[in-house]
This record gives sequence, C-alpha cells and structure tokens, in this order.
Amino acid sequence: AGNWKMYKTGPETKEFADKFKPLVNGKADGEIVLCPPFTALELLSEALRGTNVALGAQNMHWEAQGAFTGEISPLMLKAAGCKYVILGHSERREYFGESDELINRKVKAAIANGLIPILCVGEKLEHREAGTTETVIRTQLLSGLQGVEPAAVAKMVIAYEPVWAIGTGKTASSGDAEQVSSFIRSLISATFGSEAGQTVRIQYGGSVKPGNAAELLGMPNIDGALVGGASLDPEAFARIIDAGKAGA
Repeated sequence: AGNWKMYKTGPETKEFADKFKPLVNGKADGEIVLCPPFTALELLSEALRGTNVALGAQNMHWEAQGAFTGEISPLMLKAAGCKYVILGHSERREYFGESDELINRKVKAAIANGLIPILCVGEKLEHREAGTTETVIRTQLLSGLQGVEPAAVAKMVIAYEPVWAIGTGKTASSGDAEQVSSFIRSLISATFGSEAGQTVRIQYGGSVKPGNAAELLGMPNIDGALVGGASLDPEAFARIIDAGKAGA
C-alpha cells in the first residue's frame, strides 16, 4: 500500500496513474493499494477503474455525517471508491493528538461502513532504547481493537511502523521488524483467536525502498508494506511490489 501523505495535485495524480498502471498490470499476487489525499480520491478511483489496484484513504471521521467542519466521513470514502482507510498513523497521533480511544472509534466506524482499516502501530526511539517496544505496541493494538469482533480483526491490516524509521531513511532490520510482527500476530491470536491471528495481514512501514523491500517482505510474519515516500514514484513503487513477490 502506498501512502502519499500530503503530496500530489490532481494533474500529478493522473500523471502517476498513467505511468503506474502498465507497470503493475496483470500482477495478481497480493494486493496493491494507493492512498492519495482526499482531493485526489475520485480522480484516482476513475483512473484505476478496471485495474488490479485498490483505493484507500489516509484518515476519516468516526461519524457517517454531521457538523464536523473539514472532516471526511466513511460514507464519503465509500462513495469515492475506497476499499481501505489508514487509521492511527504516527503522524496523526503526534501532530493531531489522536488518542488510542479516538482511533478505536474510527476503526469501528470503518468496519461498520464496509471499509477495511489499516491500523498503524509503532514505537518511538526512546521506547526502543528503553526496551518497552512490546508494551507500547500492546497498548496501541489492544486499545485500537477494543470491541472489534474477531471475524472483523481477521480481515484487517495491521501496519507496524516504528516511528523512528518513518521518513528518516532509517529502517528497522529485517530481524527487528519480524520480531515485532511476530509479537503482533501472537497478541492477536491470544486475544481474538488463532484464526484471526493467522489471517490478519501485517505490513511493515518505515523507509521501505526497492533496495530493502525483498528482505523485509521475505520475513515469515510480514505480509506486505505500507510505503511512504517511495510510493510517490511509480517506477520505485512498482519495484517494491515486484520485490514483495520475490520475497514471498
């Protein structure tokens, strides 16, 4: 999944789609998702029609409609063609003060409205250095999934994104990424049942690039990647997708 963050105007989105579609046409292994800004959702939805690329949003409100100036509802995302929505990204947590409780409301609203949440969890550098990574992940994950049925958890995507590796050029080693991903899967199995633990898809995110994607995606408990900066370049993102197939 590519998270474009606050990049690309409408014309830039169309240019990307025109270049990207031939690069991934017919690649049926796994699933490809693009998550552009809200302003590009409908344009990209139309550009992706009939392709093997799904559409996702980067955030949403927890209500279906209402007096919430500047917000986007799950119904609007569905109408725009979205299948997925990223929730709890570290940038939302840090810059916009989103709490675990708020993210949980969004997760449940997404599921209720037929969207698949990509729930992000991850520790800061001070947590890793203090040896509290698993404590942070446990709190974020269980709080974000509170009240969610096991069958719904099984269909979700959990993105492990160590905050210290997002946009910094630093990447968790494949061993470190696998260790936390394995912990996430075990925690979901223990809390929601083994079927949910086996079926839920776990992504790694944090400076994923064509050069490191195959090693990361070759790990047993890493099912995919949530890609930031590299997803803005159609050729780089296509190479990451190919690396995922090679590493699988």
